[in-house]
Order: sequence, then C-alpha cells, then structure tokens
Amino acid sequence: MIAKMIMVYSTELIFFEKFTLNLIANSLLGIITTYKLKQIMEQWANYFLATAGAAASLTGLIFVSVSLNLKKILSHPHLPGRALDSLIIMSNILIVSSFCLIPKQGITLLGCEILGFDILIWIIIIRMDVTMYNKVEKPFRSHYFQNLLFSQLAIIPYLAAGIFLVMNSTIGLYLLIPGITFSLIKALTDSWVLLVEINR
Repeated sequence: MIAKMIMVYSTELIFFEKFTLNLIANSLLGIITTYKLKQIMEQWANYFLATAGAAASLTGLIFVSVSLNLKKILSHPHLPGRALDSLIIMSNILIVSSFCLIPKQGITLLGCEILGFDILIWIIIIRMDVTMYNKVEKPFRSHYFQNLLFSQLAIIPYLAAGIFLVMNSTIGLYLLIPGITFSLIKALTDSWVLLVEINR
C-alpha cells in the first residue's frame, strides 16, 4: 500500500516537474521572441519613417498638381480618378508605415492590420481602375492598361507581406519593399502626367 502511494506520488511529482519546466521554457521562449522582435522592428524604424516622409511629400505634390491644372484635369474623364488613385496609394504607404512603427505589437497582429487594410485598398483600387479604363478614350486604352497593371504591382506585395506576417514570418517585412517602391514610382509618374504632360 505504502509502495503504491510512493509510486503515485512520484508520478505526480514527475508530471509537476515536467509541467513547471515546460512553463518556464515557454516563458523564456516568449521573452526571447519578444526581444528579437523588438530588435527587428527597431532596425526597420528608420526605413518606415523615411517612406512615410516620402509618401507625405508626394501626396503634397499631387495636391499641387491638381490645384494648378484643375480645369484641364476635369476635362478628361479618367484623370480625376487617376489623381485619386495615387492619393490612395500614397495614403496606403503612410498608414502601413504607421502600423509598422506601433511599439510592442506582435508580428501576427501587424500582419492582420496590413492584410485587412490592404484588402480594402485593393478592392477600391480595382473598382476605380476598371471604371477609369472604361471611361478613357480608345487611343489611350493601351497606355492606361499599363497604368492599371502598375497599380496592382503597387498593392499586391502588401497583401503577400500581410500573409507572411500573419504566419509570424519576418519575410513579410521585406515584401513591403517592392510594394512601397512601386507605389512611389507610380505616384511620381502620375504627378508628372498631372503637372507637365497635361500641358503639352
């Protein structure tokens, strides 16, 4: 009887020790992961600050282009939409960069924020681009189809980044780079069209 009680007690003690060790190990892993994540996001902070600043500057340039050539822009059915398209894409950089600069948030939560927001942006951009493509004059349709593809290249990397970040992979941060790059190039191109090309 005593031997049986000792065996039961020993089994419970071993189970308790294993449970305690697992709990400590998981806690340490969580602390290490949080510390590593903090280091990773600190390394990216300057990049996201720079892209947010660039996006804000280009947003201002688009507003200047529209204000200077408002009558000419309104005379072309597709150009107001193109200006709005660029403003949305620049706003996307600003908001995603601000998400990435929020302190002490997990990679998965960041991925959910980026993925959820950019699905909405993607739907809006597709609807606007298709509407503008249908409105544009036939001689300019091939050119505008290229613009439509460029818009997709600017948004789709954000969706891929969001998916990887939701899966707790920092590869998602690197996938933001092509999205931001294509977005900035598109905004520069649209600013040139709205400011210079429209006056030729």
